[in-house]
Amino acid sequence: MTSHCLFQESWWLDAVAPGQWRAAVVEKGGEVVARMPYVYKRKYGIPIITTPKLTPVLGPWLKPSGVKYAKRLAQEKDLLQNLLEQLPRHYYCSIPCDPSVTNLLPFYWAGFDLRVCYTYRLTDLSNKGALWSNLRENIRSDIRKAEKRVAVRSDLPLEQFYEVNRKAFSRQGKSVPYSLAFLQRLDDVTGERGQRRIFFAVDDQERIHAVCYIIWDSECAYYLMGGRAPELHNSGASSLLMWHAIQHAATVSQIFDFEGSMIEPIERFFRAFGAAQTPYYVAIKMHPALKVAMTVKNGLKGTPANRFV
Repeated sequence: MTSHCLFQESWWLDAVAPGQWRAAVVEKGGEVVARMPYVYKRKYGIPIITTPKLTPVLGPWLKPSGVKYAKRLAQEKDLLQNLLEQLPRHYYCSIPCDPSVTNLLPFYWAGFDLRVCYTYRLTDLSNKGALWSNLRENIRSDIRKAEKRVAVRSDLPLEQFYEVNRKAFSRQGKSVPYSLAFLQRLDDVTGERGQRRIFFAVDDQERIHAVCYIIWDSECAYYLMGGRAPELHNSGASSLLMWHAIQHAATVSQIFDFEGSMIEPIERFFRAFGAAQTPYYVAIKMHPALKVAMTVKNGLKGTPANRFV
């Protein structure tokens, strides 16, 4: 449990949750040995702990320890319990953890339910030939087809990205969960830091077939957002852009994370790139009174926590 992921950085949190995020911190000898950022806000008047938009994981960071395994687990228990005790009073709490966080027992002992989710990752970006050979044949065919129809560009304005990205939600009957102003603030920061790239697939009529937005640090690059024009979906452009994103990630980072999806068609698309299925945990806690109230109000038969994620 050593990774310090991009989403835990203060600059990222200032961009996606200005004035809303806090952090539980443990120090020893003046040095930070554990930290867990989170967003604290009210929803329907109820205090909740959650994560910002476009932030798939957050969770705790613990300073690497070279001690023996049994002692390390004991240290992790103490540090995690300390972090959890610092959380403010809340009725609902959702903490999605980086895949490197595997010791969730202290969360369980603190009354959290643990949910397993999945992302897909390419963990070795060093060999382009191997990456290509691991693609499913339909993806390779899509890439070859798209190369004849579109050019890959990165010089178009964010507004055009947002418009195509919005269509990805419209196809699912949903509204885009973030505004253009929100995205512009995030893009300004990641762009200034040189930690993002936007890819557009554009044909000779200047039509945008698909878009792809990736961010990165030195350890991991993430496919953050994307979309395609529904009327141009047969061009193979989405596969071509993802392939370009992976190749670019190989020049700036070590891992490519597709940022996962529990939606079956999207999962199938990510899996076709030869990535490894990678589990991560979401720790969820809900006050019993809130759980009862939501069950009565909404007539839920499953886990009511989904309504607050």
